[in-house]
Amino acid sequence: MINRSLLPFSLMLLLSSETSCLDCNRIHVLQSKMNSKSLEHLEKMGGPFPFQCLNERSAFKATDILKVRLAQQENAKAAIQQILQELFQIFSKNLTHAAWDGTSIKEFQNGIHQQIEKLEVCLSAEVEKETTYPGNESLLHTSLKLRRYFQTVRHFLKEKQYSRCAWEIIRLEVSRCFLVLNILTKRI
Repeated sequence: MINRSLLPFSLMLLLSSETSCLDCNRIHVLQSKMNSKSLEHLEKMGGPFPFQCLNERSAFKATDILKVRLAQQENAKAAIQQILQELFQIFSKNLTHAAWDGTSIKEFQNGIHQQIEKLEVCLSAEVEKETTYPGNESLLHTSLKLRRYFQTVRHFLKEKQYSRCAWEIIRLEVSRCFLVLNILTKRI
């Protein structure tokens, strides 16, 4: 009796782990689609850049996010995950002055959250297989660069008191992050 009830459960576990592995094997395809969708929501939520913010556009002097370089596939996944986590944190706070479309904001946040969850599953599966190298010097260096970059973004928003123009400038800057995400996605 017990064996018969365990069979469907065992099959379900087996199929779900197979599906998870297939998702991780094709993560680059899913990640690419989700990057495009997130970028689309980012553009939709604010519309055209406000004319009154043009003067402040040059006030943001960010570290160049486009210089992120990684050789190993696993490091690219970890960097993508870190960028997405940073973006999620930034776009989850102090959006009151942004004057953006609320639905697009939620869709953007949800899309990024889904990407983070998918990558966490795949990265944890790789850690179990011991294919990643968390002590890798290149990954640590890149992680530090990314942390500094996003710290600059947060500092800029805080300095400008989360004004509408500050958010618009950051929205433009974040679109560059998606260029980096697309480059990194091609490496996984």
